[in-house]
Amino acid sequence: MINYATIDSSKYPLINVVFTGNEATGENFKYYLDELKEMYNKQNKIAIILDATKAIIPGIIYQKMQAKWLKDNKELMVNYCAGTAYIIPSLIIRNVLKAIFTFQKQPVDYIVCKSEAEAKDWVNKKLN
Repeated sequence: MINYATIDSSKYPLINVVFTGNEATGENFKYYLDELKEMYNKQNKIAIILDATKAIIPGIIYQKMQAKWLKDNKELMVNYCAGTAYIIPSLIIRNVLKAIFTFQKQPVDYIVCKSEAEAKDWVNKKLN
């Protein structure tokens, strides 16, 4: 399987999610969502950086899957996520994020950044 995203928890409680630029498939998108949920299942406060620098536009089916995941995991997110920083230099991908949020609102504080430095600064403040 070619990963849709990689999740790095080596700096826990900071979680880094990097979208690989590979096309979403049913298998790799589900794996990404399942792996992300594992970070919440530890039931400790976390902050997440989602780096969409290399992301390609996921099909509408995957946008809806992401929105459903947000809805299904809202309680976990509210209880354990200090905030989410999205690194999205592309206007098109920022618009996709807005579309996902029209299906399901983001349940925790978030910011859309153009750089990794800005994202790290924001999440570090949220964790402290």
